[in-house]
Amino acid sequence: MAQLSDDCFAHGGKLMTTAEALALLEEKLQCITETETISVVETLGRVLAEDIISPCNVPPHDNSAVDGYAVYFDDLSTTSETILQISDRITAGSHVREKLCKGTAARIFTGAPMPLGADTVLMQEDCTLKGTDEVSIPVGIKSGSNRRFAGEDVEKGAVILHAGRTVRPQDMGLISAVGISTTKVRKPLRVAFFSTGDELRNPGTPLESGQVYDSNRYTINGLLNNLGCHVTDLGILPDTPDLIHKALKKTIDQYDLVLTSGGVSVGEEDHVKQVVESLGSLHAWRLAIKPGRPIALGQIGSTAFVGLPGNPVAVIVTFSNFVRPLINLLSGTENTTPKTFPVVAAFSHKKKKDRKEWVRVHLKENLEGHWEAHKYPKEGAGILSSVCHSDGFAVLSEELLSIQPGDLISYLPFNEVAL
Repeated sequence: MAQLSDDCFAHGGKLMTTAEALALLEEKLQCITETETISVVETLGRVLAEDIISPCNVPPHDNSAVDGYAVYFDDLSTTSETILQISDRITAGSHVREKLCKGTAARIFTGAPMPLGADTVLMQEDCTLKGTDEVSIPVGIKSGSNRRFAGEDVEKGAVILHAGRTVRPQDMGLISAVGISTTKVRKPLRVAFFSTGDELRNPGTPLESGQVYDSNRYTINGLLNNLGCHVTDLGILPDTPDLIHKALKKTIDQYDLVLTSGGVSVGEEDHVKQVVESLGSLHAWRLAIKPGRPIALGQIGSTAFVGLPGNPVAVIVTFSNFVRPLINLLSGTENTTPKTFPVVAAFSHKKKKDRKEWVRVHLKENLEGHWEAHKYPKEGAGILSSVCHSDGFAVLSEELLSIQPGDLISYLPFNEVAL
């Protein structure tokens, strides 16, 4: 496993913008995962470690796109029907050796190779059989109709998929279509995570006064699995420096990335920051965002570390927009910018200048057929249900000060950030 350089997240001064934070990730991080070669059938959700180059044309030969009749276009009349003798019958999988005789037609089926010389295929439903060995062809067909060319889908030597791509079902099909049976992929990033806090309890256990159930660990688990990581849940850490130190020390060089939620702010019981600094280095980002702001990045030995906020919605926002690209970079995944779409705001909202905000919204189609974004009525960073009952985020840039109904805003669907 490649090691991260020391102080790879060092940054001081004023609150960092989202663009600055993402640029810093791009600058400082590199892929650290090893590779392995596996069967194509096992590649779903894995990251390609090399470009996939086609060793052949797809299709390998000219073929028919329909069931019908293959002909020479020059044999067809432009003013009246053409009657041709049927001189051949070609099925899918046939090996064509002979040239089609001029003035005749070949009965042909979908996927079957084109007879040599023929350049056009008539659909069988457009033609009429005359007895058993002749076919009547109407006027109006275009030259080259219903003929697929060799290499029309994929040309030999072309890069069909690039390294860094996360393999989808259709990608598996394309790799197989060019005859490749094994593929080099990145091994999954090994990620461990804790929740921190004396107040946290696992679901299924009774709560005493002052206690709450831990939700962040389950959210983080799902987010990591959505990104194809090899996930280890290390449970809940109490707010006790010695126990936090012992638990985090065990993770050194055992994982590629360690995450915690809570314990990295400035409270008297926020001990994670000091413990990480004693085991390695930590540089807390102060981001100009809402919800979220505090997110701590650093390393323990050669293991990258991220301390997420404690509030559930802040965890989701910071993970989706900052930890997700960090994981992509460490795991060799193509780090694409999430796509946003313009929609009409159906709400009013005020915000501070120079701060980027992610507002939870759901979409409704208005009477004019346009999509409108409706804000969830409760905005707190602890309102986890707001994410469950929304479709995505309204992304409000640093320059905006307010939103009014009817304004055009940027909408980020949850599935663009692995939610």
